[in-house]
Amino acid sequence: MRNTILITIVLTVIINIGIGFIWPPAWLFLLLTLTLLLFTLRDTFQRRHSILRNFPLLGRIRWSVESLRPYIQQYLLESETEGRPIHRMFRSIVYKRAKDSLDSMPFGTQMDTYANGYEWIGHSLSAMEVKEMDEDPRIWVGGPDCQQPYLASVLNISAMSFGSLSANAITALNKGAAQGRFYHNTGEGGLTPYHLENGGDIVWQIGTGYFGCRNKDGSFNELEFEEKASHSSVKMIEIKLSQGAKPGHGGILPADKNSEEIASIRGVEPHTQVDSPPRHTAFNTPLEMMNFIKKLRTLSNGKPIGLKLALGRKSEFIAICKAMKKTGIKPDFITVDGGEGGTGAAPLEYTNSVGFPLREALAFVDDVLTGLDLRSDIRVIASGKVFTAFHLVQNLSLGADMCNSARGMMLALGCVQSLSCNTNRCPTGVATQDPKLAKGLDPKDKSVRVYQYHKKTVHALMDILSSTGHQSTSALNRTHVFRRVDQQQVKRYDEIFPLVKCGSLLTDNEDDLPKAFRLHVMEASYQSFMPASQLADIEEETKAV
Repeated sequence: MRNTILITIVLTVIINIGIGFIWPPAWLFLLLTLTLLLFTLRDTFQRRHSILRNFPLLGRIRWSVESLRPYIQQYLLESETEGRPIHRMFRSIVYKRAKDSLDSMPFGTQMDTYANGYEWIGHSLSAMEVKEMDEDPRIWVGGPDCQQPYLASVLNISAMSFGSLSANAITALNKGAAQGRFYHNTGEGGLTPYHLENGGDIVWQIGTGYFGCRNKDGSFNELEFEEKASHSSVKMIEIKLSQGAKPGHGGILPADKNSEEIASIRGVEPHTQVDSPPRHTAFNTPLEMMNFIKKLRTLSNGKPIGLKLALGRKSEFIAICKAMKKTGIKPDFITVDGGEGGTGAAPLEYTNSVGFPLREALAFVDDVLTGLDLRSDIRVIASGKVFTAFHLVQNLSLGADMCNSARGMMLALGCVQSLSCNTNRCPTGVATQDPKLAKGLDPKDKSVRVYQYHKKTVHALMDILSSTGHQSTSALNRTHVFRRVDQQQVKRYDEIFPLVKCGSLLTDNEDDLPKAFRLHVMEASYQSFMPASQLADIEEETKAV
């Protein structure tokens, strides 16, 4: 094949030379064929790529077509109910609401209502009008030890760091949050001027790298934390234990995104890849974690302190809750991040195969808090693929008090799902630190879109609630949502995720524990994140040594 291609191009060059003396414009074709000849010769004699060596020039065409495949598929071929990681249908509704365009749908659903996994909420003959309801539902966050409780919206901006997102994107998100009075989570990248200049409410996330409140050795800096936590825009503090997109791994900031400005804010070396540690150094056990929560609450003058985690080993979360019971110290909120959560950069195995999906994790966290009689003092926040009002309904029905959305807000900013977040070449200026690309995002215009997306989605939520006859989001529970589990059965959430009685996990008698929780409760110890059996094995090995 390569000889055929080479001979064909050489003959074409010779023919163009001959014709050029008769018809001068043929010299242009000669330049083109000479260029092709050079590429063919280069491909033929190089040894790195076997396809190019066997099929010179044609291999390059194959690579070009392959690089265009995602764009051809997304823009020309995929249907409304296809597209990964976000369906076109969901992307479209976010765009329409953000632009305040017509968001109604014609001709009926495009979903297969008889497919396994299809879910819906039951309506009521006692339905009411939306105007009879509070169209801007709010939830108080703050337990008995909190001195500055916060009144939060039911939908907010999930954690996205400056560094992962551009300065213009952060500015637009915060300005939209200020206009709509909902909070903006900083992500673990730290508190920046772009989070503060527009006065939007802030949830300051403290990750394992302690960016923005760290010593040179990467440990926690109390004085720097106290100074920043006192800012009036900082409404809550979130301790990030793990993230749904890469639980147990730590965040990744690529070197080409780590500018001088970002490095200064984070307290790291510029132009180097920054990998957050997989775990905290400020505490090593559940009991120490409770003391860290108490310390942050004191340093922040009583602001709400919460945890963010992706559920991994179930006994570890129960161990954290047992430490709450032991010490009497409780977080004011817990953010549950699903394994389907988004990220700018993560290993494929982590995004695909590590951590519980949101629905299962959310139900478990709610059940454990209820079973240990902790639920009344702790708000639960759901995070993971939240785009529409029905996504809110699903999470609220399973036990969440409110939801966070990251990719939904990115779409409102203008993200087109180009899947280039980790390359610093985001074409919309959202997930890049390239000033030329970031300049294309106008914070003034995009902030309005963020505000409108939030407003119309919350309105859609209250519209659904009105159809069910409920006035408050707190009225939603597991009896309201149905799932087709297979072609013979439809089950409610409370049949799939059976409810747990308040205090039912407090017993010391193993036989009295609900069967689904028995093993995990018995494994959990407030003295260690490790299961009790594994800890005992380690102690025995230590004694033997």
